[in-house]
Amino acid sequence: MKYASEFRDGKLARKIAAAIAAECVVDRSYTFMEFCGGHTHTIARYGLEAMLPENIRLVHGPGCPVCVLPVGRIDSAIELARDHGVILCTYGDMMRVPGSHRASLMKAKAGGADVRMVWSTLDALKIARENPDREVAFLAIGFETTTPPTAMALKIAKAEGLTNFSVFCNHVLTPAAMRAILDGESLPLQGIIGPGHVSAVIGIEPYQEFADRGQAIVVAGFEPLDLLQAILMLTRQVNEGRPRVENAYVRALPAVGNPKAREVIAETMQLRGAFEWRGLGRLPDSALCVADAYAAFDAELKFGLPYRAVPDPKSCACAEVVRGLKRPEECALFGRVCTPDDPIGSCMVSSEGGCAAHWLYGRHRSKTAA
Repeated sequence: MKYASEFRDGKLARKIAAAIAAECVVDRSYTFMEFCGGHTHTIARYGLEAMLPENIRLVHGPGCPVCVLPVGRIDSAIELARDHGVILCTYGDMMRVPGSHRASLMKAKAGGADVRMVWSTLDALKIARENPDREVAFLAIGFETTTPPTAMALKIAKAEGLTNFSVFCNHVLTPAAMRAILDGESLPLQGIIGPGHVSAVIGIEPYQEFADRGQAIVVAGFEPLDLLQAILMLTRQVNEGRPRVENAYVRALPAVGNPKAREVIAETMQLRGAFEWRGLGRLPDSALCVADAYAAFDAELKFGLPYRAVPDPKSCACAEVVRGLKRPEECALFGRVCTPDDPIGSCMVSSEGGCAAHWLYGRHRSKTAA
């Protein structure tokens, strides 16, 4: 296969779905979590759940970095933009994420704060070079996928002596989230579809601890056939009673990941002692901050940003959605009070959010739809 269209072939999809049905033990239940929000959107967009046997259940995981960022960190970003006179740069997903009292960076921008959406950290560095008399802060979020660009921005800023550039670091770590899910409420998970882009950085070895605990793990790509193949492989692992880590994304993912990316992360960042996640609570060693050697570029230190824990809005089920305990349509606010135009929770805003996926693709489609 060479083209994306080949990974969306309907005949092949039905063939793999038939193989899954043939592998399923009739009186057995299979519950698999697709960890990554990109996988969630592919599943919803192409109606893959409708192709699966009734005894296979897919649940959404916490692999949406915007969704797991707690309200308090969003409030800190808004404070940084509004009260410190900085040019705040960030990715587009963050602009409409609601903080306390339904504030957002978009509303802060409308109120006069200098908030700019950028495509990459290189854009933020360029803005810092072009505005030497202004402080420029980059709001960095994401799992291991988006961490290397932030790390490189820190390296470049230090090499160039860009003293007006800093990073508000909110990068989080995938294995810690998986660990929290498996240690938390008793979701009857038999397997996890591992995130392809994250694994392209960290490799597949970090998932071995979960296979040792009895979880089938298959790292998958992001096309429909990728996900159906991963579900087939997970089903076979469960039936064999031999959980292991398998790589179903070999066209893009070397088993070792990207050692050079990990090196630059290790140079510029370090583990936080603990970090609060929406839905998962305060987790030890689950996030990164700017390394001591780069402390001059740490926005939290430079601007004295305090962190205040803020509860989620009442009735918002984002915390349950990211843990796989609720489906988006089970939230009392979904599609009524909470919509993409006027969101209550971050799961409705993010391009990888479970609620956004269901709003776009799933709300008019039942599990049994053709």
